[in-house]
Amino acid sequence: MDYEQYTKTCQTIQKTNNRLLQLFEEALVKSGLKEKTINRHLSNVDFFLNEFLIRAGALPMEEGISMLDEYLGNFFIRKCMWSTPTNIKTNAASIKKFYKCMLEHGKIEKEDYEILSSCIKDSMESWQCDCAIYNDPDNSNPFFPF
Repeated sequence: MDYEQYTKTCQTIQKTNNRLLQLFEEALVKSGLKEKTINRHLSNVDFFLNEFLIRAGALPMEEGISMLDEYLGNFFIRKCMWSTPTNIKTNAASIKKFYKCMLEHGKIEKEDYEILSSCIKDSMESWQCDCAIYNDPDNSNPFFPF
């Protein structure tokens, strides 16, 4: 794919993502969450969809399910200055809510949502631990994978 085709693909995916984010926002509003909480969820998911997945190769939302470990276990820890173990958990919660909304609107399959949920459950402790180690200024372990 040449650069022009790649750019068009990215724009198409971002338009789709923005429509999905609107759907997600509507669901969050209907659930009665406070505006601040809604905005946090939207911001977290927007970054995942429109920054990480686009940079990872212009990937659509559906591909994000299999990219969660790469995102929260690597990219988010190393590339986001604001990464903390707490932010990892918050981002995972936002992404899980988003994909649950996508399931409820028929955008993904139940099996895919279950895969995502299992990944979060099985990996959360590891992601948070890796983040804490990465953010520790006293960590001088040359074998740490980051």
